[in-house]
Amino acid sequence: MFAFLTALFAGSLVIAAVLANKIITVVGIFVPAGVLAYCVTFVCTDVVNEIWGRKTANQVVLSGFGALIVSLVLIQLALSWPAAPFWNDQEAFATTLGATPRIILGSLTAYLVSQLHDVWSFDFWKRRTSGKHLWLRNNVSTLVSQLLDSVLFISIAFYGQLPIFPLILGQWLVKLVIAALDTAVVYFLVWFIRQRGLAPKFQG
Repeated sequence: MFAFLTALFAGSLVIAAVLANKIITVVGIFVPAGVLAYCVTFVCTDVVNEIWGRKTANQVVLSGFGALIVSLVLIQLALSWPAAPFWNDQEAFATTLGATPRIILGSLTAYLVSQLHDVWSFDFWKRRTSGKHLWLRNNVSTLVSQLLDSVLFISIAFYGQLPIFPLILGQWLVKLVIAALDTAVVYFLVWFIRQRGLAPKFQG
């Protein structure tokens, strides 16, 4: 189960970075298209933190950072590699996968800060509540972490090009709604892992 959560984390993280190039409308709010995929990563780290502990959750975050770096390098390599003479979709390919240096920098900075804060905050509230009230630490840690992510990413990637305040507020509100809805998913996964006897006796 740990391997599945780690793979889901890395996969969601990488595809979120790709989808972030498109801005979509959610009930009148403008957000990067990768918002849903990115929210999945917080579910994964919260479950890992709850079952395997803060140290392991941080390892997952740092591993995801490495996967994100590798994927971005591979994308840039694919974009710069000469196309076959019979392939005529280079422009569409570049439009879909190409990202400006600001978007790349924004993604990496926002990811590292928000994810490490989420792991720390989740563990902090877990200790303060003596392991009770999973819903509280799941939502409180995500509330602040997603705000950090939204502010850092939007500011670095789009400042001076787009109206950043509506984007920050819109993205954060959508993320909060998703976070509230995914609390049930976190509870189910934690219950499932413990019921199956997959949780370690000692958490680190």
